[in-house]
Amino acid sequence: MRIALVGTRGVPARYGGFETAVEEIGQRLAVEGHEVTVYCRRPRGSREAPLPAEYLGMRLVVLPAVRSRAAETLSHTGLSVAHLCRHGTDAAFVFNAANAVFLPLLRAARIPVATHVDGLEWKRAKWSGAGRRYYRLAESLAVRWSDALIADAQGIADYYRRAFRAPTVQIAYGAPILDPGAGRLGELGLSPGGYHLVVARFEPENNVLEIVEGYRRSAAALPLVVVGSAPYAHEYTASVHAAADGRVRFLGGVWDQDLLDQLYAGAATYLHGHSVGGTNPSLLRAIGVGAPVIAFDVDFNREVVRTAGRYFADARQLAALLDEAEADPDATAARGKAGLEEAARYDWDQVAAQYGELAGRLAGLRRTGRRPSGRRARRGDE
Repeated sequence: MRIALVGTRGVPARYGGFETAVEEIGQRLAVEGHEVTVYCRRPRGSREAPLPAEYLGMRLVVLPAVRSRAAETLSHTGLSVAHLCRHGTDAAFVFNAANAVFLPLLRAARIPVATHVDGLEWKRAKWSGAGRRYYRLAESLAVRWSDALIADAQGIADYYRRAFRAPTVQIAYGAPILDPGAGRLGELGLSPGGYHLVVARFEPENNVLEIVEGYRRSAAALPLVVVGSAPYAHEYTASVHAAADGRVRFLGGVWDQDLLDQLYAGAATYLHGHSVGGTNPSLLRAIGVGAPVIAFDVDFNREVVRTAGRYFADARQLAALLDEAEADPDATAARGKAGLEEAARYDWDQVAAQYGELAGRLAGLRRTGRRPSGRRARRGDE
């Protein structure tokens, strides 16, 4: 089949969960003999090397984007959909419900499409007013115009069932099981088991500020290593830095995947604050290397780590959990091993096979049934 993957920054995966999913799924579908096309954003500056025409068996179509928080995703997806409508494909996967405004064009071109709806974007603090209203509208459009909806967590599937009476295909991400070693930690002046770690974009719903404040309240002897940044969140980033004490080290973005994997694997605990997405790839990567997890207490995170994790709702609770983790390192390490067992439930080969099966259903689709209307149920049902 010809399969198109649309709506992300593209590959190689250097940024977030969607890009990781596209790389992991796309390369496996290519190995199976499918012609996989990935739409990629043009690199930002002249110092970044241009993208190749092919990567891990996937054909890359590189198109520009308007570099602003509000327009970057939509501008690139609009160009990608226009290109795809001209060239055609047997099945398309569109990532991010925000891109649903372009779905009628794909249907008009008789391209069957599944939309990966991601998390509840309208709950993110960076969107308010018009942005929040747009995301809620986009969810409705995704329900109305997609031939299938993909949810990566049970909580997301439950939301679409309650809010729209809409069925979803539930396909999670994979958790790579890794043993990356620790040989490069010395480049950062770190040693295995000698630090706590958080990896996240600096956004309020990822609770980076609460994590730093909770760590500051704790009596932890090990430093807190913070990996991440946010190109459009200068004020929030400043507040995170202001909350830190001398035990906190900010590394910024770490794009070297081998070094990042060693950071995960060497952490005494991995602190995960994401609260509004579905199944999070950073959390899966952490359990895939056996890092003991302390996560923000929402159903998405509990679904992944289950009883192997510890959970916090505010900075005070996190401080107590950090003190507990350092007071009993053996029990903390045992939770990491238990998390590694949970990671076995998330297998990229199985994920890719599910996408391939769904692509086959889409390619053979005859649109005889009716999609849900996209109208919301009563607000209380969300």
